[in-house]
Amino acid sequence: MTRPVTLFTGQWADLPLAELAPLARRMGYDGLELACWGDHFDVQAALRDDTYVTRVRDLLDAHGLQCRAISNHLVGQAVCDPIDARHRSIVPAHVWGDGEPEGVRTRAAQEMIDTGRAAAKLGVKTVNGFTGSSVWHSLYAFPPTDQAYWDAGYTDFARRWTPILDAFDREDINFALEVHPTEIAFDLATAQRALDAVNGHPRFGFNYDPSHLGYQHVDYVRFIRTFADRIFHVHMKDVWWGHGSGEVGVFGGHTDFGDARRYWDFRSVGRGDIRFEDVIVALNDVGYAGPLSVEWEDARMDRVHGATESAAYVRRLDFPASAVAFDAAFERK
Repeated sequence: MTRPVTLFTGQWADLPLAELAPLARRMGYDGLELACWGDHFDVQAALRDDTYVTRVRDLLDAHGLQCRAISNHLVGQAVCDPIDARHRSIVPAHVWGDGEPEGVRTRAAQEMIDTGRAAAKLGVKTVNGFTGSSVWHSLYAFPPTDQAYWDAGYTDFARRWTPILDAFDREDINFALEVHPTEIAFDLATAQRALDAVNGHPRFGFNYDPSHLGYQHVDYVRFIRTFADRIFHVHMKDVWWGHGSGEVGVFGGHTDFGDARRYWDFRSVGRGDIRFEDVIVALNDVGYAGPLSVEWEDARMDRVHGATESAAYVRRLDFPASAVAFDAAFERK
């Protein structure tokens, strides 16, 4: 059986869920990965109103859509980050509060715990998201940075996230970190370091997204094989690199997405440089049976056109793993 093709709703939060659901079905999707912003999934409403998740489920069911995961990237970002004015625009008002940094981080951690509880009420097993990082700003090791400095960042991550993961465990929910620049894990080495920091917590794994690895020149297929038992969810998102003017490097040059000078940019699925055939083979090899969730981003393309072609591309690309050895028929019985 092939995997369901779903749409991550984060980039569609300007549309009410009641409008997005029928649109997603028309674009060819089997389900939605609901973002916890816009009106797509309200964590606190799910906890205080027993009818809320029923209404969400009924809306999805009415359009033949399933939901296998919810995502709270924006709040998760604030758990470990040094908080600044940018965070105010991405977290709920009750998480921001008075904006005092430690208070924001504490309230963000509680909101993530609540997200796990809300996911359980909705009947999904995976919460995707970000973690933030207290040491991302030291990526380029100058002033000179020793390992003790970075160790302190992973200790801070473990201190803040272990109680969240423990709460997820009580609800039988997995947390899937989207490995990504600005997070505690942004490549294979840091993903392993993060996993080690939480002592291999069984509820900590990854929302695999090859796009964030490809333009860094990280082996995104090797990531699947290295963390085979920790791939809790998969984003299908494309990116190209090496197509810019030569004026901007991998760090982005403080340019906007879609700027022709950029070294890399996100593309509609199938139009970039990610080798998705290799990704599907590796996912089959490790036995991943969850959804393939399109996270559609392409600054140069109409999103309905792009999301429609992406759904068709992923569905055409996906194939079930073989249940038999292809050369077994050659054997003499």
